[in-house]
Amino acid sequence: MPKTIDPALRSQAVRLVTQHRSEYSTERAVHVQVAESLGVSRESVRRWVAQHEIDTGVAAGVTSDEREELRRLRAEVKRLREVNDVLKPATIFFAGELDPRNR
Repeated sequence: MPKTIDPALRSQAVRLVTQHRSEYSTERAVHVQVAESLGVSRESVRRWVAQHEIDTGVAAGVTSDEREELRRLRAEVKRLREVNDVLKPATIFFAGELDPRNR
């Protein structure tokens, strides 16, 4: 399970990348510098910045809100399928009990 990162740290990383982009020749260079200064991986910084750009409409993609809704809906579908799997045999059983031809 991924470890939980403090939202303030994510915000700080995104803010630093945004503020200092123009000082570096490549996007990767600014990610490396921010990652080293905050003690996180470069890939984490890259993903946080990419997600921030999607959430703010700068880049195309699935927003954090949409991703959370998808996660919630998938869990609900799973739960409903499990309930349905339990109810199907019960429905068949009780339908047979109520059939007048079985009396």
